[in-house]
Amino acid sequence: MTASPAIVSGHGRPAWTVGVRCYTVLVTTLLAVCALVLSPAYGQASGSITAPRTVEAVDLARYAGVYYEIARFPNRFQKQCAGDVTATYTNLPDGDVRVVNRCRRADGSMDEARGVVRQAGKDASNAKLEVRFAPAWLSFLPQVWGDYWILAVGPDYSYAVVGSPSREYLWILSRVQQMTELAYRQAVEAARANGYDVSRLVKSGLGS
Repeated sequence: MTASPAIVSGHGRPAWTVGVRCYTVLVTTLLAVCALVLSPAYGQASGSITAPRTVEAVDLARYAGVYYEIARFPNRFQKQCAGDVTATYTNLPDGDVRVVNRCRRADGSMDEARGVVRQAGKDASNAKLEVRFAPAWLSFLPQVWGDYWILAVGPDYSYAVVGSPSREYLWILSRVQQMTELAYRQAVEAARANGYDVSRLVKSGLGS
């Protein structure tokens, strides 16, 4: 919004200062909401929880490409997805990974979310990563980064089991839309052995 400093609001202050104050309040509120909703403490009490075991190391060059979502724990940010869920990973020159998530809505239109995956802390295994879908200007906030732990990978990276250390989120991904029953059972067992409640898994709608 553009306003002349000569325009005065009903409170006796230049209108542009009111706009700045409103913008400041808006940003402050946004950051507070992000801190609350995305904090690891949100929705769970702090306590001693044994962390899941990840794979020893991940070759990001081999991990790159398209994965199809086969199953997931229900979550609030995929409620709009009716089927055909994919994640495409592209390695970037700085060592980060671009991720583009797509899915088909119930009305047939496509939904897309673009984000960045980076190494979590000093962990050099590339198995403990974190992902951000928030705008880049918020990337300095730890709260906008979500845990992305790779718990298992299939031969030749044919599938991947990804979860959060809180065990609130879980995804089973495959290079092909129709994952073999054997591979699916192996992926589910990898999650079960890591303490995830696999009864929560719901199959994704693919090719429908």
